[in-house]
Amino acid sequence: MTYGFGGHALETHGLTKSFGTVRAVSDLTFAVPRGSITGFLGPNGSGKTTTLRLILGLAKPTAGVGLIAGAPFSALTHPARTVGAVLDSRSLHPKRTAIGHLGIFASAIGVPDSRADEVLGLVGLADAARRHVGAFSLGMRQRLALATALLGDPEILVLDEPANGLDPEGIAWLRDFLKSFAAGGRTVLISSHLLREIEATVDNLVIVSAGSLVYQGSIEQLRASRPSRILVTVSDPAALALALASNGVTNSQLLPDGRLGVAGSDADTIARVAKEADVTVFGTSHEHVDLEQVFLSMTAGQFAAARPGQVQPGPGYPGHPYGPPPAYGQPNYGQPSYGPSPGYAPTPSYGQPNYGPPPGYVPPPNYGPPPGYGPQPGQSTWDGDRR
Repeated sequence: MTYGFGGHALETHGLTKSFGTVRAVSDLTFAVPRGSITGFLGPNGSGKTTTLRLILGLAKPTAGVGLIAGAPFSALTHPARTVGAVLDSRSLHPKRTAIGHLGIFASAIGVPDSRADEVLGLVGLADAARRHVGAFSLGMRQRLALATALLGDPEILVLDEPANGLDPEGIAWLRDFLKSFAAGGRTVLISSHLLREIEATVDNLVIVSAGSLVYQGSIEQLRASRPSRILVTVSDPAALALALASNGVTNSQLLPDGRLGVAGSDADTIARVAKEADVTVFGTSHEHVDLEQVFLSMTAGQFAAARPGQVQPGPGYPGHPYGPPPAYGQPNYGQPSYGPSPGYAPTPSYGQPNYGPPPGYVPPPNYGPPPGYGPQPGQSTWDGDRR
């Protein structure tokens, strides 16, 4: 059977996964080129981890297929030599040493025990080889999980949030390691919310939102689709915009802070046009749209929360998001029928003459408050308004 687009390290075709009535992944199709570092981006709950599990054969798709080196994971002859994955560093056994943990996996995939020492050196954990994993920091656990994925010397790495818990030095190390790994013709698919780190590391992007694909392509193409602008502080933004348009520069926008954003021109041209239009330019600055801004604009709205003051009013609060319900503060508000329920009546003897203890009742000995209870002679009964 023939699969895939041909020549791609990883790919999905119409991949769909539903959990009951919730569709976590919806008709997802993308490809990861060989020899690339591809960023897999999306907000929390967008289906990234579910997609990775489907590709790696850890979950069964509702529809579609995920392929590794042109075949489903279950059809790979040597899975550990083809793909290594890190999905959850918390699954490490706390009572095992790092070298013991790797030794178990080395035996399972058929590589020599010496490979465990090699990968510990690769990830900077050689000195912690015989420490128990339970004493590791989160960053050390991430490195050990990466070492586990590298045991089979795979051609492809699939990493879910690998920088989580790493300090700045560790993040810089990870970036250099992945670039070195891919420089040898190998492939990395890296899922992360560290958008700026992804921007400095990846060649290609796959962006998903609500389980669906919103962008696939190179990072250069994405940047080119959102050109940088020059932000101009000027005495009359509208007059400058009209003057620029008459000179063929039509991509300008008045910003909320009063500046004019101009794309497709340069500072010298803007200054010349402003002088000809007799408007004063107080200053200019360059705005470079980064990946985070583009990412947020593409995925906005999946789990959008109302800003303060924009909460929708509920029942009984028409037209006003905050404040008391109608009629609040009016006489008898909240207690229209306070008092005995209809038909209520006291017992027949209540309030009648001789109401009280039965004849012959005598209190038990020492019945009453303890000695000394109550104000003492000369003591005021006022308690200082204590509550």
